Amino acid sequence: MKKILMLHGINHNMFGMRDPVQYGTITLEQINEQLGDLAQELGVEVETFHTNHEGEMCERIHQAFLEKKDAVIINAGAWTHYSYGIRDALAILTVPIVEIHMSNVHAREEFRHHSVFAEIVKGQICGFGVDSYLLGLRGALAAAR
Repeated sequence: MKKILMLHGINHNMFGMRDPVQYGTITLEQINEQLGDLAQELGVEVETFHTNHEGEMCERIHQAFLEKKDAVIINAGAWTHYSYGIRDALAILTVPIVEIHMSNVHAREEFRHHSVFAEIVKGQICGFGVDSYLLGLRGALAAAR
């Protein structure tokens, strides 16, 4: 069974309360439930991890390398646009990485148009709300085969 790690970044614990125009009213727990349901349907194992601390995110990525995860999905939130520490941690991985965002980052503020992860990820999915996560899981599984 393929093992995929879903990494949730900074402020994602506030989904459901934070800027419903951009992120809707779905909570992080509901997102994880939908990922779990799809994982079961696809016959894969998905582990989710959330932190608001950059160092903890890097350490979880290092752990994913040691655990030999088959793929990683990441919605790093604002870290996507400036965290070279997380980018360097992701670069250690030898498995497909899929970057996702609930909102269309290219239709938002200028600083959100650039991803420091872009050069090392297999692909990016944005703008589909919770479906970005589900599409990301499908993409990660396809890339891991």
